[in-house]
Formats: sequence, C-alpha cells, structure tokens
Amino acid sequence: MNTKNLILGTFAYTICTFSLAVGWHLLLFEERYEAFGYFEQEPDILLGLLAIVLQGVLLSTLFPMLKTEGTAFWRGIKFALVAGAFFWTSHVLAFVAKQKVPEVSAFIGMETAYMLLQFGLFGLILGVIHREGTSDVDDHPVCADS
Repeated sequence: MNTKNLILGTFAYTICTFSLAVGWHLLLFEERYEAFGYFEQEPDILLGLLAIVLQGVLLSTLFPMLKTEGTAFWRGIKFALVAGAFFWTSHVLAFVAKQKVPEVSAFIGMETAYMLLQFGLFGLILGVIHREGTSDVDDHPVCADS
C-alpha cells in the first residue's frame, strides 16, 4: 500500500465529494431537494464530512487492489464507474424505496447526474494520482499461448 497515494486519494475524494455535495444539494438545488423530502431536518455537516472521509479512505485503499488493463486514467474511470454504480444503488434507489418521493424520475435523474459528476471527477483524479509506474500493457499476462 502506497501511503502517499492513499492520503492523496482520500483528500481528493473528500474535497471533490464534499464541495460538490454541498454545492449541489444545499446551494444550487436546495429547494428542489427539500421538495423531494431529501432533508427531514437540518443536515449534520460534520457527520456528512466524516462519512465522506471514511468513504475516501475505503475507495482509495480498494483501487490499487483491483488490477485492470489500461492507462491509469482509464483504470480510474472504470473503478469510479463501478464504485459509483454501487453508491447509486445504495443511495438513490434505496432512498426512493424507503420514502415516498414526489417526482421519482426527477429525483433519480438529478441524483444520477450528481453521482456521474462526482465519480467521473474522482475517477480522473485517481488517474492523475496513480499515473506514475502504470503501463498500458500488462507485462505478465495471466494466460499465454504455449
């Protein structure tokens, strides 16, 4: 485990996600999310920040463990798409499954756009962080012709 990359990945995820979450949910579209019933009470910003930091640690720990082909940027995007899809199912679909949400399709559309932006940025940032020492070709193929 490269500690520098773990710290950079965690920091990048935290800054990217926290600033985007606050900007998207509390500034740009606050009235819309209130109408969706997204906020039952005043959000706990510090607890939300803690959750994001922990997510950043977990995702930044997991990324180097998964071996995929391609450039660091492509690997970062693929990882972020899979991680984002997992978060989407547990965040967006679970929310509409647990609560009666007016305009379900609008909520799903807005949250899908938000999560594509969030994880797209994170995937690109992972590519920058992990670009050193990454080659486009695997020097040790799993299966070789005899």
